[in-house]
Amino acid sequence: MRTIASRRFRHAAGILAVATAATACAWQSDGGTIQRDARPAEYRVGMIGTEPGGTPVDGGTLTFAAYAETGLLDPAETIVAGSTGGVEMAAIYDVLMRWDPASGEVVPQLAEGLESGDGDTTWTLRLRDGVEFGDGTELNAAAVKWSIERYVRKGADEAALWKANVRAVRTPDDRTVVFELAHPWPSFPFMLAGGPGMIVAKSSDAGERFRPVGAGPFEFARYAPDEEMVLEARDGYWDGRPHLDRVRLVYVDDPDAALATLDSGRIQAAFLRDPVIVRDALEAGHSGFLNMVALGNVAVINATAGHPGADPRVRKAMHLAIQPEVIYRRAYPGTGLASNALFPGFSRWHTAAEPLPYAPDRARELLAAAKADGYDGKVTWLDAQDPASRTTALAAKAMLESVGFDVELDLVRSIADQITKVSVKKTYDVSGWGISWREAGPFARMYATLHGEGNLTVGMATTPEMSALIEELRGADGEEAQRAVMGRIQERWNEDVPALVFGPQPELIAWPERVRGVAGTVNSMVLLDDAWLARD
Repeated sequence: MRTIASRRFRHAAGILAVATAATACAWQSDGGTIQRDARPAEYRVGMIGTEPGGTPVDGGTLTFAAYAETGLLDPAETIVAGSTGGVEMAAIYDVLMRWDPASGEVVPQLAEGLESGDGDTTWTLRLRDGVEFGDGTELNAAAVKWSIERYVRKGADEAALWKANVRAVRTPDDRTVVFELAHPWPSFPFMLAGGPGMIVAKSSDAGERFRPVGAGPFEFARYAPDEEMVLEARDGYWDGRPHLDRVRLVYVDDPDAALATLDSGRIQAAFLRDPVIVRDALEAGHSGFLNMVALGNVAVINATAGHPGADPRVRKAMHLAIQPEVIYRRAYPGTGLASNALFPGFSRWHTAAEPLPYAPDRARELLAAAKADGYDGKVTWLDAQDPASRTTALAAKAMLESVGFDVELDLVRSIADQITKVSVKKTYDVSGWGISWREAGPFARMYATLHGEGNLTVGMATTPEMSALIEELRGADGEEAQRAVMGRIQERWNEDVPALVFGPQPELIAWPERVRGVAGTVNSMVLLDDAWLARD
């Protein structure tokens, strides 16, 4: 039996996972602090910088430059991640459980505790007394059950995983929720730290349009498209009114401009994802919460009938023809993050299993065999028009054409157009994308993107062998057992080649020293219930 007891974790600086060497800037860890050194750069998952401490100050507005504008704050209809509205939703709904980057454990947040039984096939959630939604109704066991069932019914990003593995949700009393699973699932607590753990009040669906009502430290105040979203502090939050009066989200499309605005002091936090900008923010000495996202920079291959990628020889030929170092030298100079491994050396999930090598001669052989069977060698590469995407597409085109492919570029003007072609219509051959397996509890995302029943496969090749390995990963108990399965997943990936891998993607929520009390959690999200602003 496992017990995750009730604890309140105030902000603690911490670093999890090993680092990977890069170039151009210099950092090392020293007791949870990242400091300048003469060595190459190191990217680490966790809190960056040492918080000076001090007595919390009440009041003020934290202005945060979001990565993308998210008008619909519904965890059942929006991917729950820091880059897609997760910070805002966590502020409104809170989360039942939280991943603590300092300890690497899942700990209670809105819930009081979580306990497993029957060989990890039953998990019992205990709720706190007196927790209320912003509309004044009680957050009890029935409310939790209703919200999660709504999440699954609406087909949210982890709904398929939940339906396949959770047999029943019982509510024996107002403060207890029992999850009965179809299989042992030691890492189940991570589910309650993400979308399913954001509990939505029934009143959110009472009107013609969804209205975000939760039990978090802040409540929705207003939204002006292309301008801002404002969240106001809640007096009725279970752990007391937050120190901040409000959180203001603004939308800055240019990552250079976002960092410059942060440097100027006009905003107090920014979500940064461009590898060069992340490097520059670390060089500037900003504190923050850093995630290294495995498979954050890939090109997905459409393996559905009628597309070149339906032939596994073509997929493997593409992979063998691509040299990630070339792409990163041109698109992200000085970051040193190129790797075609599923989990590169920085990751706690890194294994000795080798990815496919760069082997252009072998690529030519496989492509020639496919052409002998009627393939004409033509492929369309879809990507965006920003400089990094365009540079990546041009570099990939040159490498693929050097082994005999005929590549046409389709560079669309908006990310929305790209998402429609890849995720909705699946009318692409190869496309720049992010599969995004994050360090904290990657299983759910791996299921969604690689399992045959996953709902985020976007047309990539899925095989019974890979699905079986994903299911084996679900039941693996402990990091060592999970890592062993990860190695076999890498080996299977080398056969299936669902996507072309260029490297991980850093995700940094950066802030200056005067921002205190921020806590990191899963999916590159932060919690702001204890955040405060030191006086200048």
